[in-house]
Amino acid sequence: MSERLAVPREWVLNAESEYRFELDPGTSVAIKLVRGQAEIFGAELVEGKTYFFYEECKAAIFTWQGCTIEITGQPSTEYISDETAMNAYGNIHLALEAMRIRALDRTKSNQPQGYGSDSQSSEPPRVLILGPENSGKTSLAKILLNYATRAAQDWCPMLVNVDPGEGASMLPGTISAAAIPAPLQTSTPAHRLGRAATTAPTHMTSNSLLPLAYWYGHAEVKRNPLLLDRLIRNLGENVWDRHEDDTQGRVSGVIIDTPSSFAANTGGNADHRQALIKACVDAFRINVILVVGHEKLNAEMQRTYAKHITVVKVPKSGGVVELDAPYRSRIHKYQMHSYFYGERFTLPPGMPSLTSAPAAAGYLVGGEQIMDFTLAPSSFVVPFGDLTMWRIGEETMAPSSALPIGATRVVSEMQPIQVDPSQAGSGLYNAVLALLASPNPDESERYDEEILDLHVVGFIVITNLDIPNKKMTVLAPTQTSLVGKTAIVGTFEWEE
Repeated sequence: MSERLAVPREWVLNAESEYRFELDPGTSVAIKLVRGQAEIFGAELVEGKTYFFYEECKAAIFTWQGCTIEITGQPSTEYISDETAMNAYGNIHLALEAMRIRALDRTKSNQPQGYGSDSQSSEPPRVLILGPENSGKTSLAKILLNYATRAAQDWCPMLVNVDPGEGASMLPGTISAAAIPAPLQTSTPAHRLGRAATTAPTHMTSNSLLPLAYWYGHAEVKRNPLLLDRLIRNLGENVWDRHEDDTQGRVSGVIIDTPSSFAANTGGNADHRQALIKACVDAFRINVILVVGHEKLNAEMQRTYAKHITVVKVPKSGGVVELDAPYRSRIHKYQMHSYFYGERFTLPPGMPSLTSAPAAAGYLVGGEQIMDFTLAPSSFVVPFGDLTMWRIGEETMAPSSALPIGATRVVSEMQPIQVDPSQAGSGLYNAVLALLASPNPDESERYDEEILDLHVVGFIVITNLDIPNKKMTVLAPTQTSLVGKTAIVGTFEWEE
């Protein structure tokens, strides 16, 4: 029986309104801008092109001037709203743009630039976005980044993501920084903040990012806040080193997306939360804090930082969707699958197939014409001794308050512990491991926690352990030698 033909439906949007939609698992939707102007999270849509969204994507098409869009497929939820926060977001963008222009003018006139100088008013924007769970922090970061790259000033702002539960353009468990030269596209929540070049199909060059990432290894900040603090500061040092020789990047500024736990003032988490916010403020020399949808947090930030930093309360968008734990877990699986195998993409029922050249020429996913989204990973067997594997801190770390009076930890939160794959209970089966860069050859002195300061160069999954023969089967995006490599194990697991 032939598939039911999809019937396109037109929606007319008035000025300053948006079409909001949500997708169920295994479904997709096609949206075409028929006439007018429209954007998605600040990235402009091209009139006449068909954009595809899939893998439980939840997004909104906004228009400043009015437009007509054509929808093919059936979202689980769809409606039009004229109550948006886009005017507030647009005003924030204009304020940040003015900061960039003043910073560029000062650079051209060779005036001194530095943190803590008397010329704070001409510093580029270094923005920290804070807010509770499901407040729209990531959407705001994306909008501000996309508006900056569309400003016709050749801005290339730095996107920093310190939410290990999201993973940005990499895998969950990482924190990262990436220069953003062009608008970040939207098609799947597996790549909400862009797609890393290592995971993008080879033809998708214009939108692939080259992030610098560190492996935290867990989704929850509370798992090891001291480790996350150190990694944030490492990331900040690297961003400043890069900006030393990149004037345009420096004046373009930095926008930092944070986990919701930074806004959760509950129990023993309060001290860790405040310390991690301070780590971000110090590491990236923050001069603007945006607090989304949280009056108490805004008051706290005003009290703590307003003397030296501009703190702005930002309204929460009415289109923000409540995301539960099962949804976030499924997104993690989408991210893992995308890294190793490419995209799982299907057209809405009844649409012309990708092999139909005339139709496919007008199809866009992530801002690129659709070609082949599948990758060919390698599964190969290696001896245990080829790869040195570590775990940071104890696997299960009791809080300090739970220790006996006078007792101290045998293993610290940041102490690397070597993992022996031949030992029962190693926790390596189906584990995701981050491969680390080699130590700097210019540094002759080695130190115990050196691997904490090495960035990520890739990921592997151990799919089988042959303990009698001391061998293991590894899944990697490409065939590569693991001899002499170092990897860190976290708490993420993945199986096909």
